[in-house]
Amino acid sequence: MTLRMLTILCLLAFAGSAPAAPSPTAKREIQGLMDALSASSCEFQRNGTWHGREEARKHLQRKYDYLLKRDLADTAELFIERAASKSSISGRAYQVRCSGQPAQPAATWFREKLAALRGSGAPVR
Repeated sequence: MTLRMLTILCLLAFAGSAPAAPSPTAKREIQGLMDALSASSCEFQRNGTWHGREEARKHLQRKYDYLLKRDLADTAELFIERAASKSSISGRAYQVRCSGQPAQPAATWFREKLAALRGSGAPVR
């Protein structure tokens, strides 16, 4: 194999593994999830402390911004998995508690909101 051919093969291998930025659809879905949290009457628990929806949204936005800079959240599912499910520091699962309902894992809550968002095409509340 010639050096030129080896170089071309290496470039093709690296080109295929480059991370992708979120598509417009993924960006809308993630924004919809954030909006659903803000519009809810739910509280968000991280590391054992309950927070209001706006404080929770700001926290998740910071985590999402961090992931975006590193091309690590190109789908709504990855956003849920990498930002909205658990603490990056302690590893403890986040919880969501809404009026009159028991607390549930945040990952479950966000997946349900994502399914509703995709099913209706309308904003999720």
